[in-house]
Amino acid sequence: MYLCHPKNRHRNIIKMKILVVLSRIPFPLEKGDKLRAYYQIKELSKQHDIYLVALYNRVVPAEAMRELTPFCREVHFLKQNPVRSVVNMAGALLKGLPVQCGYFYSHKNHKQIDRIIQRVHPDHTYCQLFRMAEYVKDYSMPKTLDYQDVFSKGMARRAEKSKGLVKWFFNMEHRRVARYETEIFDRFDHKTIITAVDRDLIPHPHREEIVVVPNGVEFDKFAYQGEKKEYDLIFSGNMGYAPNVDAAEYLVREILPPLLVKFPNLRVVLCGATPAPRVQALSGEHVIVTGWVDSMTEWYAKSRIFIAPMCMGTGLQNKLLEAMSMHLPCITSPLAARPLVEAEQHQSVISCSETKDYVVAVTQLLTEENSYNQLADSGYNYVRQFYDWKNAVRILDNLMEA
Repeated sequence: MYLCHPKNRHRNIIKMKILVVLSRIPFPLEKGDKLRAYYQIKELSKQHDIYLVALYNRVVPAEAMRELTPFCREVHFLKQNPVRSVVNMAGALLKGLPVQCGYFYSHKNHKQIDRIIQRVHPDHTYCQLFRMAEYVKDYSMPKTLDYQDVFSKGMARRAEKSKGLVKWFFNMEHRRVARYETEIFDRFDHKTIITAVDRDLIPHPHREEIVVVPNGVEFDKFAYQGEKKEYDLIFSGNMGYAPNVDAAEYLVREILPPLLVKFPNLRVVLCGATPAPRVQALSGEHVIVTGWVDSMTEWYAKSRIFIAPMCMGTGLQNKLLEAMSMHLPCITSPLAARPLVEAEQHQSVISCSETKDYVVAVTQLLTEENSYNQLADSGYNYVRQFYDWKNAVRILDNLMEA
């Protein structure tokens, strides 16, 4: 699927033609990589011409073209063949590549991208995630790779939580991804990542060259609304994503029971798209599983506390930034808190290592108004200071122009 969108902008600036290569269509914004790509494209398009290439494997969301064309000179949606994806995964296994590189690779799509490059002659190519690097790694034009997170570490953490063949698979994928993250490093002129915590885990001797380009928050959208609170705790995210599934189960099965002893009417919301069967099974008298919602702001506004007991995964949790922007006090794990506290010294979230710590933190915030307000204000001030999309994308823009 292809669309050419004419853009008539009259500016006394030098524009670049930037080819953006993504593994998913960056709309709707129910996944972190989509969110990051969408706002980066939106901001970069104010100065440059964007040529977007994104893969899809089912159907193109009806609203995606409408949302993206105002920011792009051209939009190309390339379909993945599910059968070929399985075959290519097997091929990746034989070649020693990460399985996800095989899943997202297609010889047909590679030829289409080649034709786009030969026709457009982009000044710069921006490749989001290492799994798309196979399409552009051999071109000599200036290129930027957005690692986004340290995926090899994410695979290792999932292996730690798994058993049997699943554990074996994630250990294997961890080794392959770590090797590929290292090998692909020198094929790109610039490398970016969301946090310094993840940058320091990239297995390359010159990882300090990777530039931290943080995420941001759309403050006009995620703004305090002062609505009546109907729910005590909210956890959000893509509820089909394994680290979120794990966190949801931990919240409901371990943290919630001792809280119900103190607060018998406590209500928890698990809010997010594509809830896995394990998440759906958590629904009950005290737990609401929403599935996809049109407006996350409404659910944040109706909730008292945001809680994210993440034990797996990598990178910065966008859900924390959104909740903090809406004046919700936030409780999370050291794994999710570490990328936040790297940027400042004062406390913007409560970090908990054990179940009893979560129980104490929730109890404190539900019973002590001063503690509640102080944490809410601290989180809000922090996210306003450090996580603005315009400032974040300016770092990326300067890197490309250099």
